[in-house]
Amino acid sequence: MRIAYLHSGSIPSVYANGVHVMRMCDAFADAGHDTELYALPGSAPAEDVHAYYGTRNRFPIRTLPLPSVPGIGVWLRARRLRAEILRRGVPDLLYGRDLHGLVAASGLAPLVYETHLLWHSKAVRAAERLLFRSPGLTRVVFVSQALADDYRAAFPRLGARPGTDLVTAHDCADPVPAGGPVAELPGRPGALKAGYVGHLYPGRGTDVILALAGRLPDVDFHLVGGTAEDRAHWESRNTRTNVYFHGHRPPAALPPYYRAFDLVLAPYQQRVSCAGGIGDIARWVSPMKLFEYMAYGRAIVVSDLPVLREVMADGRTCLMCPPGDVAAWADAVMALAADPARRQALGEAARRQLLERHTWRARADRVLPPGARAAPRAPGEPAELPGEGRP
Repeated sequence: MRIAYLHSGSIPSVYANGVHVMRMCDAFADAGHDTELYALPGSAPAEDVHAYYGTRNRFPIRTLPLPSVPGIGVWLRARRLRAEILRRGVPDLLYGRDLHGLVAASGLAPLVYETHLLWHSKAVRAAERLLFRSPGLTRVVFVSQALADDYRAAFPRLGARPGTDLVTAHDCADPVPAGGPVAELPGRPGALKAGYVGHLYPGRGTDVILALAGRLPDVDFHLVGGTAEDRAHWESRNTRTNVYFHGHRPPAALPPYYRAFDLVLAPYQQRVSCAGGIGDIARWVSPMKLFEYMAYGRAIVVSDLPVLREVMADGRTCLMCPPGDVAAWADAVMALAADPARRQALGEAARRQLLERHTWRARADRVLPPGARAAPRAPGEPAELPGEGRP
């Protein structure tokens, strides 16, 4: 079937939402669907968008800019998006995280709305009410069960709406083949390498990692990711010689770093900001990097937050610590440093769970309406790319 994925963010970008969207489009293409992506123009340099993200399929990407009209720019773009969809031919399914685009395209094809946070904005809530009244809305997809529960509380009629399924689908990662290049990291030969991959926004635990470095001078800490501004902020506050900031890397360039780490850290705090350091998603977060840690079979030390217990199990697939208790984090890291067999067992258990429950390909089937699912392509068979990937 033909699927148009509507995204309200930019492609390519340095943000996690772009990675999520590209992985989902890749998974839809793997499932045999003709997939095209509509997004904002890119905010990160990349000559080849698919190479930047490391996708297997070269699905087309159409970009529509956001008009600089305060208050109504999103709706003007949504109208243009509807016209573009009509011009190119209406697909069989409209899927996406672009709330305004889905509202504008309502009535053209069945709709699936995916949401990763519950906005408090009255304007956003009003737009969601419009979407939830659309007769073409077949599914609403939530990235965590906590988010699904909060949506049911905020929109009591949504759960009882006939014809609309509510689906919880956590983030995922792709299976990782054995072997591959390993990053040559700076630091001391033989020192335990503790890794973190992700942004450096408030609430991501960068301060916890720096405090850990002070407590554990024999461990090298490697942080991969963050905008130039955020990296400069934390580097200016770091006084430890066992901390290394590697900056942003394209998603396709991350595998060697994962392979180089002995263990990985996910120190999410009680309050976790979105892109740009705004908002709070700690109650609903489903971090992609956590699933990528699992895919590479690395021992994980992660914050003990209720939403993360939806996926992780303390002592079986990870070690969980109170978010701000640096002493507990230091004890967990040292326990794993002293026990390579335990590191391996935790990493292998996490990887098995990833393969059984949390691959992008499995998620593609879970989020699509039953009639929209398709048989997978033969291994290595690419998706068709009609024309160039970007207009």
